[in-house]
Amino acid sequence: MPAEMKTKLLLAACLLISVLTFATKKPEAITFYTVGAAKTGTALKLTFEKGKQHNHPLFAVWLADMNGTFLETLYVSESIGKGVFPRVDRQKGAWLAGPIQRPAALPYWAHQRNILNEFGSYNPTPAHPELDGNTGATPQSSFILNLKSSKELSGSYLVFVELNQSWDWNEFWYNDRFPGNKEYMTSSQPALVYSVLIDTRQKTACQLKPVGYSSYDGSDGSLNPDLKTLTTALHIAKSITVSVP
Repeated sequence: MPAEMKTKLLLAACLLISVLTFATKKPEAITFYTVGAAKTGTALKLTFEKGKQHNHPLFAVWLADMNGTFLETLYVSESIGKGVFPRVDRQKGAWLAGPIQRPAALPYWAHQRNILNEFGSYNPTPAHPELDGNTGATPQSSFILNLKSSKELSGSYLVFVELNQSWDWNEFWYNDRFPGNKEYMTSSQPALVYSVLIDTRQKTACQLKPVGYSSYDGSDGSLNPDLKTLTTALHIAKSITVSVP
């Protein structure tokens, strides 16, 4: 058999294998969560498709009026909402839950929420947690959150999502950029905030877009719209949409 024919047959075989592999690849499962089921307001559906840099980020979702004034929390990762994180107990050699403050995790949400704790800061604590109906397990992959507001919504509102994952250093946000700042060390690239304006009278899905990053150590409630220094953080989420079912 001529060499040229062998090459063509080999290429055809490789193409066939690629097509069959793609055709038999199972689509990634999407997990469904329901938060705030006991509320009597308007239902909202938030759909999150994970990006290529997704690695167990923490989340907060909240509602604001058209001017950006905070109205209510719709969902926050339970560890933040209750101020309790799993950590290693060196004496017992096991992971145990314990109270820990992580002000750099979701600082824009915490400051917008504007509820002081016993330490004079804004993160929930075991003594002053977020409402049970607003907290839930942190999704591990792509997910759909079925949410509900406390009161019926009518008209236009802003929906915000803040997300953050640790250890995502880059050339700008490197680990010793702020020597001795322990809170910065827990965050790496700062938390990223997404937002979109929705009209609750419309049923269309609205795409959230990144609007800025939060304080790198959680010391204030600032939002910086300059995203040039963020890299992998921009690829934690591939797509975030919200709709009125």
